[in-house]
Amino acid sequence: MTRRIRLTIGQTAFDAELYDTRTAEAIWQALPIDGQGARWGQELYFAIPFDLPAEDAREDVARGELGYWPPGKAFCIFWGPTPASTGPDPRAASPVNVFGKVLGDPAALGRARGTRVRVERLP
Repeated sequence: MTRRIRLTIGQTAFDAELYDTRTAEAIWQALPIDGQGARWGQELYFAIPFDLPAEDAREDVARGELGYWPPGKAFCIFWGPTPASTGPDPRAASPVNVFGKVLGDPAALGRARGTRVRVERLP
């Protein structure tokens, strides 16, 4: 079953698809989630109210992927290089559980204004 979510950053909405992982299931069950994000290069992250263990965690992520960062208990949205990157692709500060991806052009994430984020289920 494909599960889709909507990420609203400021006034701009992006749809995303969740992978079939325990992390994705935990996030799906917790929705809706609101947070105040912070930017780290071309990543937006915000704290979420639960603690999940590492699950096939990795530092190298693709543009548009969504990750859960266990040390910071944070939801992460990647769309380009971060301060940890060695090239044009995103790299997390430390391993993240990759649990989904933004549908469409991930570069559009960089044009969203604001850091207030809402994550909710799509029907």
